[in-house]
Amino acid sequence: MKSAVLLRSGAAVLLGAVVLTGCGDDKKDDQKADQKSSGAPSSAAGGSAAPATGDAPKKIVSLAPTATEMLYAIGAGKQVVAVDDQSNFPADAPKTALSGFKPNVEAITKYAPDMVVITNDTDGVKAQLEKVKIKVVELPAAKTFDDMYAQFNTLGTATGHAKEAADVTAKMKKDIADVVAKTKKPAKPLTYFHEVDSTGYSATSKTFIGQVYALFGLQNIADPADKDGSGYPQVSTEYIVQANPDLVFLADSKCCQQDAAAVAKRPGWDKTKAVQANGVVALDDDIASRWGPRVVDLVAAVGAAVEKAGATG
Repeated sequence: MKSAVLLRSGAAVLLGAVVLTGCGDDKKDDQKADQKSSGAPSSAAGGSAAPATGDAPKKIVSLAPTATEMLYAIGAGKQVVAVDDQSNFPADAPKTALSGFKPNVEAITKYAPDMVVITNDTDGVKAQLEKVKIKVVELPAAKTFDDMYAQFNTLGTATGHAKEAADVTAKMKKDIADVVAKTKKPAKPLTYFHEVDSTGYSATSKTFIGQVYALFGLQNIADPADKDGSGYPQVSTEYIVQANPDLVFLADSKCCQQDAAAVAKRPGWDKTKAVQANGVVALDDDIASRWGPRVVDLVAAVGAAVEKAGATG
C-alpha cells in the first residue's frame, strides 16, 4: 500500500513525519512522512534561510501539518491563506486540496503566496517557487527537541513573530520539564514498543518520538532490530512477544482503529506484560507524529502511562 511504500522509502517526506501502513489512509501517510522525513542531519533541521522580520509575509501557504500547527502557535495564523490536505489542526486552518507529497506549483501560486513552508524539497518545488519570487522555508523532520525549537524560531523570524516564537518554546520547555519532574518513575526502567502501524513498523530511540520516551528512561525493544539504521524497523509479532514490553504505545489508533482490545486479540500478544497489566496506550495519531506545539500533550500522555505502569508494576 502507499503508506507501506512511504515507510520503506528513506526519501519519503517520522514518519511529520513517521512519526506511521495497512490502512491506506492519506492522513496516516502524512504521519509517516512527517516522522520519517528526509533524514537531514540535526544541524539542518532548523530550516532554510528565512526572510528577515521586516519582510514579514502577508500570504503564507503551509504544505506540512507540523508547520501549520507551528504557524498558528506563534500567532502567524492570520497570515496563512492555504494549508495542505493533511493539515487538520487547528480546525480553522484554511485546508485545501494542496499536497505536500506531490506539490503542484501552479496550484500553489493560485493563492498568490509570498512565502511557502515545506518539509521536503519534493520534485524540486523549492527552486520552482523561488524562480517566481516566492520565498520558501524548508523545515525537515526534527530529530531532537533542539531541532524542533530551532524551527519555531526560524518560523518566528520568517513571519515577523520572533518574540512569540521564543515565548512558545520557553513555555514548551518549562511544561515538558514540569511533566517529567512530576512523573513518578519506577525503580527499574520500563521497556516499550512504539507501534507505527499494525504490520510491525516501529520507531527507535534515535527518532524524535524516541527522544520523548527517553525523557522517562524508557527502553525501546525495537532498537536492536534497526539493522539499516533508518530508525524505523519492521519487526515480527514473534519478536515483540518475545521482547515482552511493559508498555505498548499505539500511533495508529485513529487511522486504523487500534486499541488495547484489538491488540489483545493478536496471536501471542495476550501473554505480554503490556496487555496483562493494561499497559497498552492509544495515542492520538497526529500528536504522535508531529514535532510541533502539541508535543507537550504527547509528553504528558507518555508520563501518565509511565506513572500508571509504575504504580501497578
